[in-house]
Amino acid sequence: MEFVTTRDQLRTIYKTPRPTDGSIRKELKKLDGHCRSFIGKSPFVLIGSSDGAGNADVTPKGDKPGFATVLDDTTIAIPDRPGNNRLDTLENILVNPSVGLLFLIPGMNETLRVNGDARITVDANLRERLAVDGREPQSVVVVSVKAAYMHCAKAFMRSDLWKPETWYDRATLP
Repeated sequence: MEFVTTRDQLRTIYKTPRPTDGSIRKELKKLDGHCRSFIGKSPFVLIGSSDGAGNADVTPKGDKPGFATVLDDTTIAIPDRPGNNRLDTLENILVNPSVGLLFLIPGMNETLRVNGDARITVDANLRERLAVDGREPQSVVVVSVKAAYMHCAKAFMRSDLWKPETWYDRATLP
C-alpha cells in the first residue's frame, strides 16, 4: 500500500493547490450570533484533544440544549458532569491545551466546528451557573476560541445519520 506523505501530493490528488476561498472566508476568529445560537441549541459536543505524546482522544459531552455556554465572543464553558472517570480529555488539556469541538443539533446536517485552547476550572460561580437540577459540574472546561466555522452537511447527508429507518436494530449489534 502506498501512502501520501506530502502536502503537494495531497493537493495534487484533490486537484486544488489550496483551500477554496469560500472555505477560508467562513472561518471566524470569534463567535458571531449564528455560532452563539447554534451552541445554545446544541445538546451534544465532541471534544478532540491529544496528550503530550500526540495520542488523540475524542470525548462526547451532552446535556440539555445550551449546556455548553458562551461566556463572550471568544470563550465557551463546557461543564464536566460525572461519567466514567477516565478523565482522558481533562488530563490531555493539562499537558496540551489545543482542542477541537464539534457541536451537533439532532436532525440538522450542518455542524459547528470550533478550535481553541482549553483550561479547566472549578470556579464556584461558574459551576453554580452551569448547574442542572441543582447539581453542579465537577469542573468546567473553558475554551478560548481561535477559529469557528460551520461545516458542510455532506457527511450527514451521505450517512443518513438522522433517518431512523437507516438505524440498526440494537438486537443485531454485537
